[in-house]
Amino acid sequence: MRHRVTGRKLGRTASHRRATLSALSASLIEHKRIRTTLAKAKATQRTIEPIITRAKLAYQKEAGSDSKDIHARRVVARFIKNPAVIKELFDEIAPKVAERNGGYTRVVKLGQRDGDGAHLAIIELVDYNEAVTRKAKQKKKAEKAAAAASAKKKEEEQAAEPQEEKVEQDVAEKEEEAKPASEESVKAETGTKDQDTSDESGEEKKSDKSEKTGKK
Repeated sequence: MRHRVTGRKLGRTASHRRATLSALSASLIEHKRIRTTLAKAKATQRTIEPIITRAKLAYQKEAGSDSKDIHARRVVARFIKNPAVIKELFDEIAPKVAERNGGYTRVVKLGQRDGDGAHLAIIELVDYNEAVTRKAKQKKKAEKAAAAASAKKKEEEQAAEPQEEKVEQDVAEKEEEAKPASEESVKAETGTKDQDTSDESGEEKKSDKSEKTGKK
């Protein structure tokens, strides 16, 4: 039995568990909200709260002096390896949570996952909930605008297609109308040629007859 044994093993060795919690903590600081399993979310909450408290105390200490608390940054850097995340923690998150006495994060259960049935949850920074929801709303609004623009473009294309078909039909009708006229003109020309040839042959016959009568 695990009497008086704190923490969760998460099915990992000590080094793997530390690396997992470090990555989850860095992602939470960077994105302000992450989605993971309930066990990992609770373990990350126990890990990230003291780190944020240390950054908050460093900010309060730096408020009365011009120097930075390098020691606090080095202690946090032992666990979080990304310098950009550490800078964001001390420069952006610490001033925002300066008036909050603990409880910087919130875990919201999402139910079970399809497949393995694992319990899912969202862990987020409480003071950034409004920013996250605003960003989600802006993204949703942009997606709606893009969908409306694509639908409008499709309607315009569909409206332009009948006009093109109509133009093609008009051209085809004109070509069909022009064909009989050309055939009639060809027939008329051939008829006139036949008449000319018949007249010429008649005249030749008459000339032959007159010559014969003159010889007699």
